[in-house]
Amino acid sequence: MSVHPIRTHPLRVTVSSVSSDAHMWNLVHLQLLLEEAGHEVTNLGVCPPDATVLDACRGADRPDLLVLSTVNGHGHLDGLRLVRTLRRDPGLAGLPVVIGGKLGVRGAADDRLGQRLLDAGFTAVFNETEEPAERLLADFLCFLGTLAATAPRIPVGAR
Repeated sequence: MSVHPIRTHPLRVTVSSVSSDAHMWNLVHLQLLLEEAGHEVTNLGVCPPDATVLDACRGADRPDLLVLSTVNGHGHLDGLRLVRTLRRDPGLAGLPVVIGGKLGVRGAADDRLGQRLLDAGFTAVFNETEEPAERLLADFLCFLGTLAATAPRIPVGAR
């Protein structure tokens, strides 16, 4: 899928797997997709402890968006824990956070995981058991475009 560069300001995006997911290919794919669209990407890699993800979202390099990608089927468990911790942190409570990929291991029985993750604090959920992969990617790109168009412009160094 070819991605057209954004016509709004670029976002700072942190991409990460969840703590139990050792798959790297999905993170590389997301990084390339986001960079092709003109965004600045920090890739935390695989199996990061929750504290590493939270630390990467604090300070001068705070991202405009945290993207969690998982393909091992345990993303809903790790994602719930991480987003609840993140939302309790006053400095991170307003950070847009999305999760996507294979969020469960029970097939169609996992189709309610998306709502559970949204209720826990995710800004958006892209659940592979609810939509075909091509549709999820299109939805994610639409979400990015909306976020890039509406995100406040914060001068570098003022974060």
